[in-house]
Amino acid sequence: QVQLVESGGGLVQAGGSLRLSCAASGRSFSYAMAWFRQAAGKEREFVAYIIWSGDTTYYADSVKGRFTISRDSAENTVYLQMNSLKPEDTAVYYCAAGSVASGSLNRYRYWGQGTQVTVSS
Repeated sequence: QVQLVESGGGLVQAGGSLRLSCAASGRSFSYAMAWFRQAAGKEREFVAYIIWSGDTTYYADSVKGRFTISRDSAENTVYLQMNSLKPEDTAVYYCAAGSVASGSLNRYRYWGQGTQVTVSS
């Protein structure tokens, strides 16, 4: 079993930055890790993933060049650095772990509880 706990959300003005963290615990960890987000009234969408062992990353077009996903293997923690934030980035952000890196949420078995990010204009 894997537990994921997100933190770092909050309220920020447009153009600002936030860093989200996802602390993983449980069984031996070598999963693909991803961030998804869900805005009010919308479906959950892919943001970024990182392959734990290889540092390969991939981003949704909407965040490419503004967001950076990274991980600290020693701390079993994944980060999402979000810069140049826009009001349309407002959503609940979820961390997920799965055996295969993918932009599809169905590929991820383990999910955190989510953290709210609100960007004011």
